[in-house]
Amino acid sequence: MNISVANIETLKLADAEAVLKDVAAELVAGKVVPYLGPGLLDLSPPAIPTTPEALSVFFGTKVALPKRAKGNAWTAAQHIESMKHRNTVSALMAEAFGPEVAPLPIHTFLAGLKLPMIVDTWYDGAMRAALAGSTGWGEVQGITRAGIGEDRWYRFYDADGKESDRATAETWQTVLYKPHGSVAPAKNWLISDADYVEVLTEIDIQTPIPDVVKNRRTERSFLFLGCRFHDQMLRTYARQITKRSRLPHFAIVDEEVLTKNELRFLLTHGITPIAMALPKAVDIITSAA
Repeated sequence: MNISVANIETLKLADAEAVLKDVAAELVAGKVVPYLGPGLLDLSPPAIPTTPEALSVFFGTKVALPKRAKGNAWTAAQHIESMKHRNTVSALMAEAFGPEVAPLPIHTFLAGLKLPMIVDTWYDGAMRAALAGSTGWGEVQGITRAGIGEDRWYRFYDADGKESDRATAETWQTVLYKPHGSVAPAKNWLISDADYVEVLTEIDIQTPIPDVVKNRRTERSFLFLGCRFHDQMLRTYARQITKRSRLPHFAIVDEEVLTKNELRFLLTHGITPIAMALPKAVDIITSAA
């Protein structure tokens, strides 16, 4: 894949399809890590929020939010935590993401590849559900350090949902990495500004990134599906999770909503934008095996 980020304007139509077919072949071979965003769920909209903005709206239906918190899920959660209690935030997150989300065909496809690693950045359990019928996999989730009295940044869970450890995680054929937590199996949430303070302070030196993730990203590139980078926190996580991995990376983008900041981020960090509708991209990817 000798594609330069300078070629962004050519990655449309036939060129985009040819490039994505090459990327999909390397994905099937385990040389590309899928990095899933909440936009993927819009292929079959579930009964849960599928954007940080929609999550903020959900919070606003439960608690009166100040103007500064509207449209910002993290600030909204922080307001609720400050004015009420952390337990209220946790209960609202459990309510928002309580409805079961069935795996999409892309989830099932990825689960069947037995990839070294899958990164899933939203709070739903669809990817875990897709993996449930197989063996040799486990999950690592980011956790809040606020009030837990533990010097840990993440927890490990086996295929049965039981808590595991880092040594066992190294033996898993497939690692599902949920950096912001998940509704399943234990309702871990990184959501409020306070949750992210320590993480964002340390993430540049990689402390909050699990070793098993650091090990498996080496010599692999990333394919971003259903992701937006219009918020600094989202950009920071993508940059730090992909650090010291193989270039170039690729992202399926919607040119109609892509902001200048997002484009600048992609080009700066070796992420080649592929301008293509997500349903078509998913069809190409799932036809690669």
